[in-house]
Amino acid sequence: MIIRKEKQKDYKEVFELIEKAFENEEYSDHKEHFLVERLRNCDAFIPELSLVAEMDSQIVGHILLTKIKIKNATKKFDSLALAPVSVLPEFQGKGIGGKLIEKAHEIAKNLGHTSVILLGHADYYPRFGYKQADSFGIKLPFDVPKENVMVIELVKNGLQNVSGTVEYPKAFFE
Repeated sequence: MIIRKEKQKDYKEVFELIEKAFENEEYSDHKEHFLVERLRNCDAFIPELSLVAEMDSQIVGHILLTKIKIKNATKKFDSLALAPVSVLPEFQGKGIGGKLIEKAHEIAKNLGHTSVILLGHADYYPRFGYKQADSFGIKLPFDVPKENVMVIELVKNGLQNVSGTVEYPKAFFE
């Protein structure tokens, strides 16, 4: 398996992959593939952080990290959102999603980013170092169970003195 930067020629295959990956997901609006399309066309998009996992010339997984802000009464802080990570159903449970997450973290850190925030499965992401965001004083701008809102520091003390509400790009809500 190779993990590489997504190319424009991959977009159709990635669109279908994401749709299939979330098809039977209970906690999904089943529109993640449209979200990725919108995010690719907004200022928050970082091409180096849109990655695919490829096996035998077939794309079997995708991950996207995009720019967000954490805002409180006096300051705004830069961060990234992980949304979504997708693996074809027949390839799930083989560690592909984990490898995508680790590679995305490595690239993000090398690009100078210090943290990643996500809304996801409480029992999956902690194995990659994610912790509940509320323990850092970080929350989302909408109501969700706090155990599903997680954050990771990509560098030591990456969230020191950071707190507030996540400010997503408009593309997340269109």
